[in-house]
Amino acid sequence: MKIHIINGPNLNLLGKREPEIYGSITFQEYFSTLQFKYKNIELSYFQSNIEGELISELQEADNNLDGIILNAAAYTHTSIAIADAIKAINTPVVEVHISNVYAREDFRKKSYISPNVVGVIAGFGLDSYSLAIQSLINFNNQ
Repeated sequence: MKIHIINGPNLNLLGKREPEIYGSITFQEYFSTLQFKYKNIELSYFQSNIEGELISELQEADNNLDGIILNAAAYTHTSIAIADAIKAINTPVVEVHISNVYAREDFRKKSYISPNVVGVIAGFGLDSYSLAIQSLINFNNQ
């Protein structure tokens, strides 16, 4: 099984950006934990602060994977283009958020991405990614 994680803007700052919300470890450190936990799954990872690069990554990943985990970060609430890219591909996508976006500012409660994904996981810190992997395993075994 192959799962690709795509992270959007400012997630390269995990570990130092608002640790009270996002935690105190980097995503690379957490990614190593995921690779150890899911040894039988081929995990890959991409991060960009640039909307077009995220769209290109989604398009290039299509049909080569069993699933995509996408944390589009702030683009979740603004990017119709990313939503359209998800709609255009065949690979199942799980939307992930580290924080509970529904307990934060009002603008974070609107996702352009959610209508086009197989599911949404939010509010479990970095463990949201692990839950998304498990969800994709279950989704692909149906």
